Amino acid sequence: MRYVKLGSTGLDVSPVAIGAMTYGEPDRGHPVWSLGEEDARPLIKHALEAGINFFDTANMYSNGSSEEILGRALKDFADRDDVVIATKLRHPMRPGPNGKGLSRKVIMTEIDHSLRRLDTDYVDLYQIHRNDHATPLEETLEALHDLVKAGKVRYLGASSMFAWEFAKALHLQERHGWARFVSMQDHYNLLAREEEREMIPLCLDEGVGTIVWSPLARGRLARAWDDAKSTARADTDGAYADLLYSSAESDRAIIDAVGKVAAAHGVSRASIALAWLHRQPVVTAPLVGAGSTQQIDDAIASLDVELTDEDVRALTAPYTPRYDWQGVSDEATMDAIRARVPGMALK
Repeated sequence: MRYVKLGSTGLDVSPVAIGAMTYGEPDRGHPVWSLGEEDARPLIKHALEAGINFFDTANMYSNGSSEEILGRALKDFADRDDVVIATKLRHPMRPGPNGKGLSRKVIMTEIDHSLRRLDTDYVDLYQIHRNDHATPLEETLEALHDLVKAGKVRYLGASSMFAWEFAKALHLQERHGWARFVSMQDHYNLLAREEEREMIPLCLDEGVGTIVWSPLARGRLARAWDDAKSTARADTDGAYADLLYSSAESDRAIIDAVGKVAAAHGVSRASIALAWLHRQPVVTAPLVGAGSTQQIDDAIASLDVELTDEDVRALTAPYTPRYDWQGVSDEATMDAIRARVPGMALK
């Protein structure tokens, strides 16, 4: 495994990260597609044995069960000093006041719950799981800074939002001398390249590494167009899955190109889609929600694929720009956008 630095930090991470939303007791959140502890542990062990040291989860995944499963597995199969554990907060964890968001109270409460579930003294990367427009940004940033100074968190990260919001946060952190966001967990793949407009140039300029979610476009890039077009997860994600991607002819052309390039290189479609991401200088690691050892192996195989300029042209030329939905997190805003732009793929 060739390790890379996370953004402009000195932190060594594997260029493939395991997205642990796939792991969680089915009765705690996602009964159709999440893997319980018995099925998840061998996959986490396989990833570790392959050299992957970067694992991402969130407090909300299966209502905390993902953190619990990941924490126990890493404690049994790895040395804590060798692994990089990332988790997130913002979304509801319980009903009633102060059960969600990014207020100082919630942040101070949720980090302790996450540390307990992960069975660790500190989190390597603590990320805000989208923005919280109901809380002053300064309150959130100062509270996160205090976690770093308290030793509960090593680094801070953010996730999908508008580029201007992220720029504002970085400015405030610099202005006040607060611990800085070193990573952006954003939505980026061959079928969704809108982040190339503003967020990716911003991250490049600021030395922020990106950790890509949905790198295979909900699995669409891992199979032929005429194969089953959905997965158990997509079928149960409802409107969310439908809004991420369209059924445009450009998508079909890209998926067909992935198949041709994969055949030429003698690797899987998934390996090609991930290899394209590895070529992007801002991408530190795609998040792979592996449900099998083969998916982990395909992700690792992508590190050895050397795409030619001709390959890249074939993969990227058909792309059709989409509506820029990044940063939208509330349903009322989404309804307004859908009304203005009917038929568009939004989230």
